[in-house]
Amino acid sequence: MRKKVTALETQNRTNGTIRQTDHTMLGDEDYWSAILARDAEFDGVVVYAVRSTRIYCRPSCASRRPNRRQVIFFPIPEVAEQAGFRPCLRCRPHLPSPADPQLEMVRQVCQHIKDHADRPPRLADIASKVSFSPHHMHRVFRRVMGITPRQYADACRLDRLKGNLRAGEDVTGAMYDSGYGSSSRLYEQSSAQLGMTPDTYRRGGKGAEMAYTIVDCYLGKLLVAGTAKGVCAVKLGDDVAALETGLRAEYPRSIINGPGGALTDWVSAILQHLSGIFPHLDLPLDIQATAFQRRVWQQLQAIPLGETRSYSQVAEELGNPKAARAVAAACAANPVALVVPCHRVVRRDGGLGGYRWGVDRKSALLDQELSGQDQQAE
Repeated sequence: MRKKVTALETQNRTNGTIRQTDHTMLGDEDYWSAILARDAEFDGVVVYAVRSTRIYCRPSCASRRPNRRQVIFFPIPEVAEQAGFRPCLRCRPHLPSPADPQLEMVRQVCQHIKDHADRPPRLADIASKVSFSPHHMHRVFRRVMGITPRQYADACRLDRLKGNLRAGEDVTGAMYDSGYGSSSRLYEQSSAQLGMTPDTYRRGGKGAEMAYTIVDCYLGKLLVAGTAKGVCAVKLGDDVAALETGLRAEYPRSIINGPGGALTDWVSAILQHLSGIFPHLDLPLDIQATAFQRRVWQQLQAIPLGETRSYSQVAEELGNPKAARAVAAACAANPVALVVPCHRVVRRDGGLGGYRWGVDRKSALLDQELSGQDQQAE
C-alpha cells in the first residue's frame, strides 16, 4: 500500500528534498490538507484547479478555499492549462517556484517551446537546452503532460494565432507570425480546433451560424446544437429556458437559429442511440479542444457500449498513468454529452464519480447501456 506523507511531515523535512525524492508518495488528501493550511511548502509540488471557476492556484493561495468536490490537482501549471484552466491573478501559480527536477525540466521545455511558437524547435535542440537526452526528455514530458512536445508546440502555435487574431491582426499577418507556412496549412490545422474559420474567429465569432433544437428523452430535455460542420453542443437538463440560456451564454456573438438541415438527422441518431438502436454514435463534430482534451475524448469514444473505464485506466491507455486527474478535467469539459461518452468513465473503486448533467442521469445511462448489451447477448 502506498504510504502517504502528511503536510506536517513534509514541513519537518529540510532543504525541500521531499520535492526531489518523495513527492510521488503524496496523495490527494495530503494536497487538500495543504490547501486548507495554505502550506507554501507544497508550492511547486502541485497546483489545484476549481471546476466551477476554471481557475488554478498554488496551495498557499490566500483566496477563499473552494468546495472540495470542485477541486482537481495537477503536477504543474502547464498541465492545468492544457486541461482548460487559467492561472489565478492573485497567487500567479504559473510563475517559477522550487520543484522536482523532472517537473522543472518539463516546465523549462514548455517555456522553450512557447518562446519559439512561431518556429517549433527540433527535439534534439530542446533536449540540449535542458541537458537531457532527447529520448529521456520526450518520455518524461509525455508522462507529465499527457501529450508529446510536438503536440504541445502545435497547441502553442494555435494559441499564438488566436492571440494575434483577437488583437485585430489580419489573417495573413497572424498566419506568418504564428509559424504557419501557408494558408492551406493554416485552415487545415486550425479551423477544426477554432470551431470556425480564422477570419470568423478574428471577428469574435460574429456571424457564425448554428442551429439548435430541444427534444424530450428519458433523461429529461435534450439540446442538440450544430453548425454546417457538425455537432457543437449536446446538453441535458430539465428546463428548456435554462438550456437555451446556457447555449447563448457560450456563443454570445453567434447567430443561433431554430432546427433545420442535418440537425434533424443528428438528433434522430442520438435518440436512437439512447433507445439502443444505434450502439455507436459516429457524428461529425465542430468543437474546440486542447491537444490533450482531444486525445481523451477520442479515447472515450473507443469505449464499447455497456463497458466502463476508470479515470486511471483511460490515463494508462493514453500512455500516461499519472494523468488521471487531467482525464477527469477533460471529461468535465466535454461539450457534447453522449456523442463523447464521458458517462462511461467512473472511479477506480467502481463509484460513479461526477457528471456534469447529474449523477442520476449517469446511472440511468449506464443501466440502459448495460441492459441493452444483456438483451443482445440473449
